Amino acid sequence: MKVMMKRIMKVGRWGIFFAVLLLAGCKTMKINYSFSGVNISPDIKTVTVEYFPNRAPVVQAQLSQLFTDALIDKIQSNTSLELVPAGGDVAFSGEIRNYETRPTAITGAETAARNRLTIGIRVVYTNNMDPDAGFESTVSRYEDYDSSQNLADVEDELIELIIEEILEDIFNKAFVNW
Repeated sequence: MKVMMKRIMKVGRWGIFFAVLLLAGCKTMKINYSFSGVNISPDIKTVTVEYFPNRAPVVQAQLSQLFTDALIDKIQSNTSLELVPAGGDVAFSGEIRNYETRPTAITGAETAARNRLTIGIRVVYTNNMDPDAGFESTVSRYEDYDSSQNLADVEDELIELIIEEILEDIFNKAFVNW
């Protein structure tokens, strides 16, 4: 039993040794890998996030500021990039294009049983270190709510959920390479 345990420990040490060598090799190839999945070149040090104006047909007053602040928070809490007002190594800009609520399920009495709040945001990601890594995309997400609820009563919670999903999509496309 002791001999077997020693062999297992020896093999485990070699496994750790090779894993460290592999990770060190990734650093010399200018690729950063992390357990969070974020993949940012070590050459990228700064990020600029421009204000996302609301150009939707229906304007929700706080949405532009909420989204812009949430994008900054997402980047700062998940990367080590320094936020700069202009000229970042990578940059995010865009606009809110859609903000609407519609019925999704109609009852037999031809009234809405459920409604859907949809938010669509056009985002432009510019990578000044690797221009081919940039993209322009419109991301749209929605949340359903019961028609017995007034939108004003659930709007803040729905917006928060939708923004979180949109940010996850944008962040993953920019930094996780999904």
